Amino acid sequence: MRTEHVHRKNSDYEHHERSRSFAHDMREVVFGMEDGMVSTLGTLTGIAVGSGDLFTVVLAGIVIVMVESISMAVGTYASSHSERSVEERKLYEEKTEISEFPEEEKHELLRMYVRDGWPEDLAGNMAETASHNKALMLKEMAYRELSIVPENMENPVRNAGLMFIAYVFGGLFPVSAYFFMKLPDAIFVSIFVTLTALFVLGAMTAKFTKENFTKAGLRMLVLGSVALIAGYFVGKAAEIISLYVA
Repeated sequence: MRTEHVHRKNSDYEHHERSRSFAHDMREVVFGMEDGMVSTLGTLTGIAVGSGDLFTVVLAGIVIVMVESISMAVGTYASSHSERSVEERKLYEEKTEISEFPEEEKHELLRMYVRDGWPEDLAGNMAETASHNKALMLKEMAYRELSIVPENMENPVRNAGLMFIAYVFGGLFPVSAYFFMKLPDAIFVSIFVTLTALFVLGAMTAKFTKENFTKAGLRMLVLGSVALIAGYFVGKAAEIISLYVA
């Protein structure tokens, strides 16, 4: 009677369901949305309190979101591209060494297998097998010597695109109230909507980190409130100074 082996796994574990590229994407989205909400909220609150002029606040909001989203996307592209370029150079050098010094590389891989806890006889067989396949040899050396997984290297264009979209989307939360309401009501609505969105964003990350969603949401909320408080007091100080100057 034939029996089939069934691979059992815990579907609730993230490493069964998500690739490393998902972690990269999540990093850019969370960072972009959080920064878009926090920096825009802090700046607009300060301008609204300090100037009391709705047109100035709306104009500043549009400029901040567009300029900062482009800046963040460019910065993300540049940093991701630099990291990928360094890793590609390392892989090229390793590939060259495998071609020019195959025996030395095989013995180096053997030592790394033994270092990682493999029995020496089995490590020898594994190193011997890898040495006959240059693609496999490069993959093993990249992982064990360089700590690089070629399939999971940074994607600069994707990272930049995600950052741009996430920042714009996050920035819309604090700006939107000023399109539909007058001051000072728009200030309070903007703060409420943005802080709520920050809490939700933090709580959503708990789905993947498996931590308490309330704790994750409150952490994001508190961190975002720091910029809000700073922006408010700067705006209040500007308002007081303008009264004395006038």
